[in-house]
Amino acid sequence: MLLGDTNFIDLPLYIKGKVRNVYDLGDKLLIVVTDRISAFDVVFPNLIPNKGKVLNGISKFWFDYTRDIVDNHVITTDVSEYPEGLSKFKEELEGRSMLVKKIKMIPAECIVRGYLEGSGLKDYKATGSICGIKLPEGLRQADKLPEPIFTPSTKETEGHDQNVSFEGLCNAIGTELATKLRDISLALYEKASKYAESRGIILADTKFEFGILDGKIVLGDELFTPDSSRFWDMNEYEPGRAQKSFDKQFVREYLESIGWDKKPPAPTLPDDVVKNTELKYIEAYERITGNKFA
Repeated sequence: MLLGDTNFIDLPLYIKGKVRNVYDLGDKLLIVVTDRISAFDVVFPNLIPNKGKVLNGISKFWFDYTRDIVDNHVITTDVSEYPEGLSKFKEELEGRSMLVKKIKMIPAECIVRGYLEGSGLKDYKATGSICGIKLPEGLRQADKLPEPIFTPSTKETEGHDQNVSFEGLCNAIGTELATKLRDISLALYEKASKYAESRGIILADTKFEFGILDGKIVLGDELFTPDSSRFWDMNEYEPGRAQKSFDKQFVREYLESIGWDKKPPAPTLPDDVVKNTELKYIEAYERITGNKFA
């Protein structure tokens, strides 16, 4: 079943993101992961079969795997345990939703980079640094960094998030909280990257979002998915060039080939791009979790 929207759910809509629809259940939230896909901050008319289930399943795996480092917002992914009235949507919600605690989100995106790519590569080429962290000279695209670095950004209500130095994050949310978020983020990245390597995957970088519940830091949003992280195949890793990744690689390559200006409306994706993207997401699920995608 393809799922592009969730208008059938008669609950207050809390947030509608590019991929996720979130509903307000008082002290809880229902997160539903659709099959929508976005690139360059634009949502496409196509749906990617099974994408929502893959992302939800990968997040569930990582939330379970990292509970020893920090508590997270997941209550259950079992639809039969959802509040009364939602069980009638079992077919639509099964495998692509989770019931979570409502937490007060911290207005920061906690990014950890272990390799030089993306906006970090752009900053490095311009300044030799990323978010104020000086790096060795002569690094190439996709090179492994001497050690993972914490490069936060502020969450903006409009426009793109803004990269800031650690000191800038301290000024925004307080030194004690910023320090805790940095330490937790680096610990999460270290544990996940070691596991990923055991599965033949490089976790190049990732982002986290945290909130506060009863005075404690709680990990929220999604976790180590192909939409929030760069995963590369260790067998194909070659520094000095862009790497093939377990996410929207086929979509991005197609868009570059047609010269799209990266502004709405998004073009319709060809069937082969949709199918190859679906297979790449499923491969990511199976490689990470060790389970066959049903």
